[in-house]
Amino acid sequence: MQVTNHFSPAANYTGRFAPSPTGPLHMGSLVAAMASYLDAKAQHGRWLVRIEDLDFDRNVAGADQQILHSLQRCGMQWDGEVVWQSRRQALYAAALEQLGTQVYPCACSRKEIADSLLRSGATAGTAASQIYPGTCRHGLATGKTPRAWRLRVPDGDAAVFRFIDRLCGPQVQNLASEVGDFVLKRADGFWAYQLAVVVDDAAQGITHVVRGADLLDSTARQMYLQQLLGLPVPRYLHVPVVTNADGEKLSKQTGALAFDRGDNDLLHEALIPAAHFLGLVIGDHIATIPAFWHAATFAWQRKLAQAGQPDPHLAPHGSA
Repeated sequence: MQVTNHFSPAANYTGRFAPSPTGPLHMGSLVAAMASYLDAKAQHGRWLVRIEDLDFDRNVAGADQQILHSLQRCGMQWDGEVVWQSRRQALYAAALEQLGTQVYPCACSRKEIADSLLRSGATAGTAASQIYPGTCRHGLATGKTPRAWRLRVPDGDAAVFRFIDRLCGPQVQNLASEVGDFVLKRADGFWAYQLAVVVDDAAQGITHVVRGADLLDSTARQMYLQQLLGLPVPRYLHVPVVTNADGEKLSKQTGALAFDRGDNDLLHEALIPAAHFLGLVIGDHIATIPAFWHAATFAWQRKLAQAGQPDPHLAPHGSA
């Protein structure tokens, strides 16, 4: 079982919001941005913005600037300079090299992986059908060429990672039985999310990660990478994701609409509904965006206290 190497409770708070520029922000994005912003403000910390634009095939021209403008229209001002992952690829290459023999080339296509798992008895669509079977772990078959680069996960007790999510409570995942060796550099040449986010969080001094619960399953993989690279482990908090009428996560792929139309009432049409989705109790008398953030920060502190997972250095809002 792995023991996490969390930042000291006395460390200064630095959080972040890291959207992908695949289109304008929708309500699901706003919920994640709001939670990370409130957590930083409640602890008098820094709040950074990082544009995660490594999936070049899905990036939309101008979406990054549209995202930044929407955050400002909502009254969310970031600290320091915005960074773009596409400008930081040398850092990911250095991390991959540092991992050495823990990383190996993989020649398998998605279809080959799926076929191999089905032959081994896994049922299509189940969690087991998503676990890489280790086909290339001990070397490429004759005539095969590398498509991607994978990270070996440990076996036995070393594969079990435990952590306490500040909202969701205790979590545990066995990387060997639930994930398998995972990709760090994709077949299309793009850097995988897991490696890039770990490298960037460390480089930016992120102490607290607040994001959607759809990424809760990624946390153990990121902790393993942090361990191998000798990096500190942030504290994690995952909030519920917004879904559509069909129960699907709200996203650009499922037709989510932008919450910011440029001239609409963001306070009543976006900010207050997002706060209510997060379970924040705020009064109906709020008339301005600054007043909203003041009330929402208090409500966020109450929510964490009720969840029983307050941060050890949470300072009362309004204190020095």
